[in-house]
Amino acid sequence: MTSEILWAQPAAAIVLGYLLGSIPFGVLLTRMAGAGDLRQIGSGNIGATNVLRTGRKGLAAATLLLDLAKGAAAVLLAAWLLPGNELLAGGAAFIGHCYPVWLKFRGGKGVATLMGVVVALHWPSGLVYAAIWLGLLAALRISSLAGMTAAVSAPVSAAWWGRIELVMLFLALSLIVLWKHRANIDRLLSGTEPRIGSKNG
Repeated sequence: MTSEILWAQPAAAIVLGYLLGSIPFGVLLTRMAGAGDLRQIGSGNIGATNVLRTGRKGLAAATLLLDLAKGAAAVLLAAWLLPGNELLAGGAAFIGHCYPVWLKFRGGKGVATLMGVVVALHWPSGLVYAAIWLGLLAALRISSLAGMTAAVSAPVSAAWWGRIELVMLFLALSLIVLWKHRANIDRLLSGTEPRIGSKNG
């Protein structure tokens, strides 16, 4: 096989994943619903937490589910069309969400999309992710803390179940989640991070 053929499927998986991940559902849904430009609201983030600041709970729920679904879809489509390249597609979907070309590479923070990728690649780790995210969100009502903790759980869970091939991917993606939340981390340390329902942050 030539090197071009060997690289064709991995390259296709990366493109597929990135294009799926880069669909800015939060921006599209709020615009179609007449709620304005999400990037000019609250924190300016394109994820479900910021959509919630528009007062449209249904839109926020839809954004959350669609951001999650696009991560899972990238993995599942790669498994069907480009078997063996699921990790590349999942990682690319996450990168697409965080750095979408359509929004000048200013995307979301990746918590929901990462969950979709984790669920599709290893559902037990996905269940742990969901339990930690939803549990902390319900208990503390601090979206950033719940999301970051859930993201960090992914490589730990994969290691616990012996899925070593997933650990490095999940670790890399969870570190990007932490990087995207650096302003939230500063506010957490200073005690000024807003809780769910706040108009700021």
